[in-house]
Amino acid sequence: MPARTLKPRRASLRAFQLRLLLANRASPKLNCNKMSTLDVQGSETETSPLLREAPQTKQKTPLPIMQISILMLVLLAEPIASMSIYPYINQLIRELDITGGNDAAVGYYAGILESLFFITQALTVLKWSRLSDRIGRKPVLRIGLFGTGLSILCFGLSTSFWSLVISRSICGMLNGNSGVMKSVLGELTDSTNMAQGFALLSITWCLGSFLGFVMGGTLARPQDRWPKLFAGRFWAKYPYLLPCAVAASVVFVSFVLVFFLEETLATKRKRKITSDTTGDQLVEEHGSNESSSEDMVNVPLRSLLTRSIIIPIANQTFIAFLDICIFALMPLFYSTPNDLGGLGFAPPTIGSWLALFGVINGFFQVLFFPKVIDRLGPKRTFYIGVSCFIPIMIMFPVMSWLVFSRGVDYMATNVLLCQLVLIVTWDMSICESCHCACLYCRSHTHSQPASIFMFVTASAPSKNILGAVNGMGQTTVSIAHAVGPMFAGSVFAFSKDHNVLGGHAVYVVLCVPAVGMLWLASLLPEKLQNRDEDE
Repeated sequence: MPARTLKPRRASLRAFQLRLLLANRASPKLNCNKMSTLDVQGSETETSPLLREAPQTKQKTPLPIMQISILMLVLLAEPIASMSIYPYINQLIRELDITGGNDAAVGYYAGILESLFFITQALTVLKWSRLSDRIGRKPVLRIGLFGTGLSILCFGLSTSFWSLVISRSICGMLNGNSGVMKSVLGELTDSTNMAQGFALLSITWCLGSFLGFVMGGTLARPQDRWPKLFAGRFWAKYPYLLPCAVAASVVFVSFVLVFFLEETLATKRKRKITSDTTGDQLVEEHGSNESSSEDMVNVPLRSLLTRSIIIPIANQTFIAFLDICIFALMPLFYSTPNDLGGLGFAPPTIGSWLALFGVINGFFQVLFFPKVIDRLGPKRTFYIGVSCFIPIMIMFPVMSWLVFSRGVDYMATNVLLCQLVLIVTWDMSICESCHCACLYCRSHTHSQPASIFMFVTASAPSKNILGAVNGMGQTTVSIAHAVGPMFAGSVFAFSKDHNVLGGHAVYVVLCVPAVGMLWLASLLPEKLQNRDEDE
């Protein structure tokens, strides 16, 4: 700026400071320290620009549409395969005559089958996640899909309780996709679009759950619904093979789609070569990336046991336990006869109600979840969702009382709808995020957006060890999922057998850990860690 224009400005500034000095002397209440601050500001103003630049907010990074779309299509197969068994699993246990005609004992065996997947998964999921940090995400995804397809076919061909046990164990041992899927999504997103990406994760699980529920409820026992098409001894011997075979075919399509998914692990990803890139630069860059990434991969798990990682994983584990208890009780309560305090629904009706829940949940996650996260933040959203657990439990005995006094009429239906709305709100805490989720979305834990999944993913110090962090989380979640169905089903059956608190003791018992969950949620950080700036 020319000297002629600076002189008048300096003179006016000094005159302004002189007037302030006189005012300070006239008013003893004015702190004299403010004058020194003004002097410094004045000296800075002489050399600084007149218009200061406003701090720029980081713009949202667009999601990679093609890769996200392929990932969601691959993910779609797992909830379809997993959810399709739940509309008819209780009826299947009755038909196998495992309980000796005691309907109240169905909960014991249903809980065992539901827990077996998570027991075997807890033993292997961390190994699969660590392996994906070394050999890449795609090979592990293919192995997991192969295990899912094989196990669901074995489930449909099962004619004894032990064959059901083996099929569920195979699925848990070979499937490490729950942790790997979240690692892939974490590598495809950053801190600006993570909520949007995890919302798609939950939406996909909701859609897959909807299709799985409808498929399981509609295609089970096809010889009864379409006797001309499915006549013969084969379908009479394997009445639940059709929904399992259709689910296995969907899994096969997803297996093929994995080949079109780009590898997201940094050490296995192909670098795009430009015209000015020399061979020496490629060799040097590859060597440095390989060594640094290898160091991160080989980090011992003990060094990851920090507060910033343990607190989100502990929240994820506790909420996974409570969530799996809800969704173990739902089909059990729906199928229990009216005289025992249940709704007495048939498998097609159970499938329809669970599908309705998937639709409502999916629409909510599409339309509102990212906006709620942006407005309230992940922690407050998570806390609101957790607070819905106790009201959800209260709805079960209320429906039982209505069924005893009035039958399954519009009042019981309205309470059931209110409960589904509360579960949708509860899903904000999980939704994965997240196992991710509509009915057992969190079982394979995706569906738990997964506001809690966002905390776990953001806690990883580097994207190269996302598999290890998600594997640790999924291991504890699998243990919670293994304990949850057995615990809820056993307490449910014990309550009915011995008429403890009118058969409703299970709901009171589950409210106790829900109170502890509220305290644990308060320990989460207020904001997500921004890992993008560190890398």
